Amino acid sequence: MTRVVVIGAGVVGLASAVELLRDGHAVTVLEPGTPGGEQAASYGNGTLLNPSSVIPMSAPGLWKKLPGYLNDPLGPLTIRWSYLPRMLPWLRRFLLAGSTAAKVAATARALQPLLADAPALHRRLAEQAGVGDLITRQGVLFAFPDRAAFEAEALSWSVRRDNGTKWLELNEDELRQREPSLDRRYRFAVLVEDNGQCRDPGAYVAALAGHVTALGGRIVQTGATGLRIEAGRLRAVHTRDGEVACDRAVIAAGAFSKPLARAAGDRVLLETERGYHVVIADPGVEPRYPVMPSDGKMACVMTPAGLRLAGQVELAGLHAEPNWQRAEVLLKFARKVYPNLPADLPAERVKLWMGHRPSTPDGLPVLGLASGCADVVHAFGHGHVGLTAAAMTGKLVADLVAGRTPPFDLAPYAAARFR
Repeated sequence: MTRVVVIGAGVVGLASAVELLRDGHAVTVLEPGTPGGEQAASYGNGTLLNPSSVIPMSAPGLWKKLPGYLNDPLGPLTIRWSYLPRMLPWLRRFLLAGSTAAKVAATARALQPLLADAPALHRRLAEQAGVGDLITRQGVLFAFPDRAAFEAEALSWSVRRDNGTKWLELNEDELRQREPSLDRRYRFAVLVEDNGQCRDPGAYVAALAGHVTALGGRIVQTGATGLRIEAGRLRAVHTRDGEVACDRAVIAAGAFSKPLARAAGDRVLLETERGYHVVIADPGVEPRYPVMPSDGKMACVMTPAGLRLAGQVELAGLHAEPNWQRAEVLLKFARKVYPNLPADLPAERVKLWMGHRPSTPDGLPVLGLASGCADVVHAFGHGHVGLTAAAMTGKLVADLVAGRTPPFDLAPYAAARFR
């Protein structure tokens, strides 16, 4: 029986652990925090399971906006001046990755098989973990002030279409009938019916952790600090509490994966996109659909805890203190999306959160065998699509550990692309 250590109990790590256990391996998951806890990126994301999310952040002409991002600490994407020197190698690759329409299209083609049919894959995982009701597929509404605003994003939507996304166009009257809670300045929308939602990602991850233990896996509350590799073979994972002997390891530690990847022979360009969310309990509005407003660049979704508004990208590293004004921006904009939100919300009904998305400059995860040791599998760096891509990533990790040929080419995700 192969002994496999999975480093990280986020949604990617736990989905991988489930698939590895199904293959009959002895699985130990290392996680310093509580699976599904508030410290994890898996807890606080926008909840969406969108096969349509094939568009990377980097886009043609983005370099022209960079000075504005540097000078606006509360914009949708910002870089702290103090962190800029450390960001330069990542930022250069980021701007190049989306510098042409052809590069955006290539990234989308690489993302598509990771995201395809994600709601159905997650539904099966959730049902096996006893929480099938957390996964829904009512579609996601992309709202625009008018058709012209939609057409201004023609590149993104044509690339989505080329990768299998279908949508229903709604005029103003149809939009009002579908989603009466939206502000009337939104007069056009597209409904992507194949998109879905995980209503409570934290509860989902916690349930997957329980499922892992029910299948015979172990979850050990400790942090991995390195790898013991001898003569090209993995012998153990170093932790804060000693070694864990193993034959294979999966690096799924999200934004904290970089030093572990280096220990396995790969220098990767990995940064944290610090994302924020606001949850409003008893919001006084009842949206029927998850909504992505084009002028807000955020997800507006209902969860069991209330209305969640998730978005913002702040490039400031792993250790800077949160800038809670960025979360307040989300709350302020929410009132523009949903005019019936109460003007004065008591503090006890508003909860703010910040977490660390693990992001590569080209928008593709690091997924595949490590360069320095084929006993180590990389599975991190999913950026904005970690939740959506987790179910398929888990299957691919199990294929790699078992020596099976994956169902599609993993070359675009190789760590060696950063050399």
